[in-house]
Amino acid sequence: MKILVTGYTGQLGYDVVHEGLKRGFEMIGVGSKDLNITDEQSVFQYINEVKPHAIVHCAAFTAVDKAEDDNENCWNVNVKGTQYLANAAKIVNARFMYISTDYVFDGLGELPFSEIDAPNPVGYYGMTKYEGEKVVQSLLADWFIIRISWVFGLNGNNFIRTMLRLAENRSELNVVGDQVGSPTNTFDLSRLLLDIIQTDRYGIYHATNEGFCSWAEFAKEIFRLAGKDVRVNSITTEEYPTRAVRPKNSRMSKQKLIENGFKPLPSWQNSLDHYIKQLLHEVKS
Repeated sequence: MKILVTGYTGQLGYDVVHEGLKRGFEMIGVGSKDLNITDEQSVFQYINEVKPHAIVHCAAFTAVDKAEDDNENCWNVNVKGTQYLANAAKIVNARFMYISTDYVFDGLGELPFSEIDAPNPVGYYGMTKYEGEKVVQSLLADWFIIRISWVFGLNGNNFIRTMLRLAENRSELNVVGDQVGSPTNTFDLSRLLLDIIQTDRYGIYHATNEGFCSWAEFAKEIFRLAGKDVRVNSITTEEYPTRAVRPKNSRMSKQKLIENGFKPLPSWQNSLDHYIKQLLHEVKS
């Protein structure tokens, strides 16, 4: 199976490519320097030459705060880029998997959002990702839409690396405690995505590690596992204002995964433990 992965330079794209190589697939990872997905002609030409059997579209404009001001670039990447790739996939008859986000929901309430709940994004980034979902559904007969949240991987910056960096010279940190979601290791996620894309079980899936926590609880567990003596003060969203509104409730139900016979990912705590050990090993070596 020949699989093209966009966003190869990011955390998830990197892990999808390397997991695919382990499985013996022909993996082609592209970053923005290899393929400008906002250039329709380039996308059609590239896909037509490569003729992949499947496309895992991880590339996205993910700078949530920046998106509020840089609407044009965010739209071009998240909506137009997705449109061009989906159209090209149709021409070469490639399976198409679009990676979406918890930001398509408004974050209200405390119940997990299901795959059939109506999206209602509150920020520009979330809106463009939802528009990307709609583009995929309108252009293709069969598709996979995978909503993920709070990802962390070895290839790139993330909340864990930020916390550990701050811990080098801080003994106390204020971290938001009223936004709840599921931290998700791209190592686990990449394996699930490749399991899914080999099937005909099309549709929308929520894919995160099991369990929920707040950012403050996440930070406390990071420091505990890394052996860092840092006090975490839980603060409200209002005490940490940002340009874009963050959903307070990023809980997502994984019922669709279970119904279709896919094994749920490990708990976020177990996955974080594995990740921290990898990071500490990197530092030592």
